[in-house]
Amino acid sequence: MSMAIAFFRHGRVVVERAVNIGAFCSKNSCTTIARGISSTSGRKNLAAVAERRFQHPAAWDNFGIWLDGPVVLPPRSVDSSHNIKTNIPNAGCASQIGKRKENEDRYCIGKVSDSIYFFAVFDGHGGDAAAEFCSRNLSHFIMKNIQLDSDLESVLVKSFLQIDNAFLQSFYNSGEDVALCAGTTATVALLRNKTELVVASVGDSPAVLCREGKAEPLTEDHSPRRKDERQRIQQCGGFIDWNSAGEPYVNGRLAMTRSIGDLQVKPYGVTAEPEVTAVKLQHTKDSFLVLTTDGVSGFMEGQEMCDIVKKCQDPSEAALIVADQALQYGSQDNATTMVVPFGAWGKYKNALTSSSFGRIMVASGRWS
Repeated sequence: MSMAIAFFRHGRVVVERAVNIGAFCSKNSCTTIARGISSTSGRKNLAAVAERRFQHPAAWDNFGIWLDGPVVLPPRSVDSSHNIKTNIPNAGCASQIGKRKENEDRYCIGKVSDSIYFFAVFDGHGGDAAAEFCSRNLSHFIMKNIQLDSDLESVLVKSFLQIDNAFLQSFYNSGEDVALCAGTTATVALLRNKTELVVASVGDSPAVLCREGKAEPLTEDHSPRRKDERQRIQQCGGFIDWNSAGEPYVNGRLAMTRSIGDLQVKPYGVTAEPEVTAVKLQHTKDSFLVLTTDGVSGFMEGQEMCDIVKKCQDPSEAALIVADQALQYGSQDNATTMVVPFGAWGKYKNALTSSSFGRIMVASGRWS
């Protein structure tokens, strides 16, 4: 008479091949039974149990489970609507100080209405005053504007300008000179009804959408290298100074042409008005959104970030590994990453993309 034996391994039910029950009637059968177990330790353990069987006849009563047929596990669900309900609020975030004395990056996640999620990253400079102010207050401006305007693009533009003005007023009210040179990038994503994604940005903290396994940038850095940005600065009486490393700075002070704060260069064309991108999500194709600061994006391309995230089990793990990988690549800045999962999370993990051999070798150490 043959029966199947079920063992529990690592939280899963594994059905071993059928064995002859009569084989248990002899001590010498222990070796035969053990051959059905894949690991050496497993064979030794089963042999030891069988040995004890003849000293304690009742031992088999507590050994495994006897089944009349094979175990059939339910198929893995691929219903994207299920993923939409459970995954979207579960964004993962990680922020590492790098080799700086303090972390001037900030991030926040929340809801600004019953149907709208809010995701944001801020990369402060000249201190953390502006980044901290935005992380605490920007969502409140968005909430108020949403009550008056249903257009999310308009809401984000108004909110960015209002938070910049509010920071200016707080500076004058405090009388502290330290806030005079404080500023921050801001990249904010609003997600309405889990399908309408609107991203607004000032500075150089990018947002990248992973669609069908490929990175699609949703923002463009506001750098003095851009001709349109440089022209605005010059028309307002500012100038672009290039340092010895070939990096351009507004009035020799600021590496970006748009930001919140930076009161000293605001009269010279530096603005808090964001550029806005709207996307209609396709949850059968869109896997996740990545928001980062330049401590990450300065050392990793968008596709590299997406390739790492695709290999991860959950957004929290993904955010941590991307930030950590940027530091391994040589970033010394604060490194912050946010990963927001969508309906196709995990669907394109095996999609082939091109990466340099050196990058693959460096990253492979993190996955070994």
